[in-house]
Amino acid sequence: MPLDGAFLHCIVRELNEAGLVGGRVDKVYQPSHDELILAIRCMGKTVRLVISAASDRAGIYLTDRRDENPSAPPMFCMLMRKYIGAGKLIGISQSGFDRTVGFDFEAVNEIGDTVQLRLVAELMGRYANIILTVKDGAEYRVIDSLRRITDIDAVRRIMPGITYEPPPRDTSRLSLLTCTAEDLHRELSVSGQRLSRRIVERIEGVSPLFARECCHYACRDTDAAADDLDKDKEDRLMFFIKKARGYIQGGGGYTVLKTPSGELKDYCFIPIEQYGTQIISAPADSANGLLDTFYGSKAQNDRVRQKSAALLKMLLNACERISRKLAVQRQELEGCLKREEFRVCGDIISANIYRMNKGESSLTAENYYSGEMTTVELDPRLSPSQNAQKYYAQYRRMENAERMLTKLIAEGEKELDYIESVFDAASRACSDAEIAEIREELRQNGYIKGAAARKGLPKPRPPIHFVTDDGYDVYIGRNNLQNDRLTLKEARGDDMWLHTKDIPGSHVIIKAQSGEVSDAAIAQAARLAAYCSKGRGGSKIPVDYTRVRYVKKPSGARPGKVIFTNNRTLLADPDEELFNKTEH
Repeated sequence: MPLDGAFLHCIVRELNEAGLVGGRVDKVYQPSHDELILAIRCMGKTVRLVISAASDRAGIYLTDRRDENPSAPPMFCMLMRKYIGAGKLIGISQSGFDRTVGFDFEAVNEIGDTVQLRLVAELMGRYANIILTVKDGAEYRVIDSLRRITDIDAVRRIMPGITYEPPPRDTSRLSLLTCTAEDLHRELSVSGQRLSRRIVERIEGVSPLFARECCHYACRDTDAAADDLDKDKEDRLMFFIKKARGYIQGGGGYTVLKTPSGELKDYCFIPIEQYGTQIISAPADSANGLLDTFYGSKAQNDRVRQKSAALLKMLLNACERISRKLAVQRQELEGCLKREEFRVCGDIISANIYRMNKGESSLTAENYYSGEMTTVELDPRLSPSQNAQKYYAQYRRMENAERMLTKLIAEGEKELDYIESVFDAASRACSDAEIAEIREELRQNGYIKGAAARKGLPKPRPPIHFVTDDGYDVYIGRNNLQNDRLTLKEARGDDMWLHTKDIPGSHVIIKAQSGEVSDAAIAQAARLAAYCSKGRGGSKIPVDYTRVRYVKKPSGARPGKVIFTNNRTLLADPDEELFNKTEH
């Protein structure tokens, strides 16, 4: 859902309570085109403030995440470093319940004068923008913005050098913090319109989710009509709004809504009851923490998805090409299964050659293999001996073809398995370093041309780490190269190795303690192995496990390919909640 003004009010309140005002900008990052991160030094620590202007996750919030940044900072990031680097944050403000927040800074310009700058975050869905302005008398002048609006016919223009004009605001709408019962009666008692829609239109800064919750509490119906609002329902609605004010001003009601499968669906600053048992409602400790959870992982996944799109497309094309080739080869192999018919025809001709003459077009004789009379087609231009040799030659060609096709199909199936394993790793990659390592793996195996890059590559990330409830260390490979290193070089013989059965996925290692690994640790690691595989969307995924000493790599095998013995198999459900507890 888009961020509403009431929730943004909670965010701004928490930012002011966190002591950001008075802090200084330490660093400025721009991990993606639509997102800025300000590292602000305050109260003896550094906090990271995210300002996102992405249309599907516009918002501001504090985070502890360490996102990867491009090797060369974008131009807007350089501009921000120039103007507000080392600047002092002197104020954070919101205009009413509008979705616009201003961050006021004091900074020193290039000639040594102190200037007042305002960074404006306009968080209005697809119109979201980040604008840097400088105070010029009683007004603010635009220095630059994330998105320039130069169309002369636009409602307002945003471009360097012009006076900044805030977004149009309907000041006639009611304030959620000050509206009275009489105000609600006057503004909401309109016939021919749904009550929830009317609440969104006439109360500033509330979302459709909050409006439906108002209807659910006051009318016991989220689709109630506005003209059904009688005195009793108006009283209940006013009571609910007063209750909401307490949450806005004091916090404590932050709620995340999830589907039964665990997908993040929505959020609000109050508890939500309108969905009953159809949606899972989970509390959150703070507004900033909620948005970091709701948008943070999505932002990282979107960045990696954009950077891995070309790689995934290349792998998908390779899978389709290999699959088409295998289909043709299997069809040809099926035709080779008829080769025995040609040998039998040659034998029948050889057995009856004494009574045949050149020029005959067929031969009807007994098939000594089946005991039945069989008719064999002949080429009248060839002698009986030549006809027999023709059938034998065709039999040998098909026999050779079967041998070659069997070998080619086996190689093609191995290659397809390898490409699918790389595709699975690339689809689960969550950082630039993982994408870079997968590209290098493909380059080494001839799928990507060109020499290895010597500079600018991010440092490979270590394996994913997890500690089981009973204290065992678990390590999970991120890609095939890391799977090989983890299993064949870093793991010891007594450690436990896990992998999904016949499904592409990560190698999982449980470090043994005094040569032992508990059943509980194996069960938890199996759930992680199922999640870190192509089968993560299913249930009851078979997972093989055995000691590392029984895992070997065949000579000449591709990265990530191993063989193993002395294994056992258990069924495990992929566990996203458990994976979120790992160090990844």
